[in-house]
Parts: sequence; structure tokens; C-alpha cells
Amino acid sequence: MNEDVDFILDSAEEAMQNAIKHLEKQLINIRAGKANPTMLNSVMVEYYGSQTPLSQVSNINTPDARTLSIQPFEKGLIPEIEKGIQNANLGFNPSNNGNNVIINVPPLTEERRQQLAKQAKAEAEEAKIGVRNDRRSALADLKKLDLPEDTQKDLEEDVQKLTDKFVARIDDIYTAKEKEIMTV
Repeated sequence: MNEDVDFILDSAEEAMQNAIKHLEKQLINIRAGKANPTMLNSVMVEYYGSQTPLSQVSNINTPDARTLSIQPFEKGLIPEIEKGIQNANLGFNPSNNGNNVIINVPPLTEERRQQLAKQAKAEAEEAKIGVRNDRRSALADLKKLDLPEDTQKDLEEDVQKLTDKFVARIDDIYTAKEKEIMTV
């Protein structure tokens, strides 16, 4: 019986942890005006007849806060990389110097910053919903075990504390991202 309870609590915690990981992954895609190689994660390049992630055919660096430099492993890929970046609809205009593809990341307008902050808040809310759904599942699983009433209440409190901990972590992650977005 105790093993079942531990399994349910561990499963709930793991599911909530996955909600946090998903949130962090989603927030990486929301750019904050600074150049970051992860901005190009969605870019696919035509390489020997198949679509290949940009990171597998080149090195991506940030020489400064507003510039991304992409050095392809083969010089012949430069036009394909430029085409892939434009097809990814990231709002970047790539240029090349014969050896590298260079992207200047434009500074964000105040209106765009507010839109990105709203988008980040929506992602945080989605993560909170996921954590609450995990709580509901854990509570339903605990009810199925036919535990004594006082034990049931204690376990429900434990699940709620776990939920509160993860919701607070989501709030912290969102606050940090909002600050990053709104900083000029």
C-alpha cells in the first residue's frame, strides 16, 4: 500500500517537473532582443536532398549581443542556410560575407516587448494548468486506494504542497523571463 502511495506522489512530481521543462523550452523560443543561438533551433536546411537542422550543418556563435554568426561546415551551404532562415519566418534578414552567414538581431519595440511578455504569460498559465491537471490525477489515484480518511487528508495536503511549490517555480521563471523581455 505504501509503495502505491509513493509511486503516485513520485509520478505527480515527475509530471509537474515535465511541465516546468516544457515551459522553459517554450520560453527559449520567445526572443528578448538579445542574440541567442537557440533562436535558430527551428531552422531546417536542405542538405543532400533532406531537411536537416541548421545546428547539424554549421557552428552558430554570438560575436556580440545583437549578432548571430553561422559558419557552415561546407561553403556551398551558404545559400541554403539563408533560404532556410527566411523560410523559418523568424523575422531575420540574413547576409553573408562568403564564409559566414550573419544575422543582425534588431532591437525590439516597446509594443513588441509587451506582446512577447503576454506570450510568455500565456505559456506560464499553460504550465500551471498542466501542474493542476497532474494534481487532479494524483488525487484521483489516491482516492482509488481506499486509505483511512486521516491518511487520505494528509496525502491530499502533501499533493497540494507539491502543487504550490511547482506553481511558485513557474511564477519565478515567468517573472525572470518578463524582466529579460522588458529590459531594453
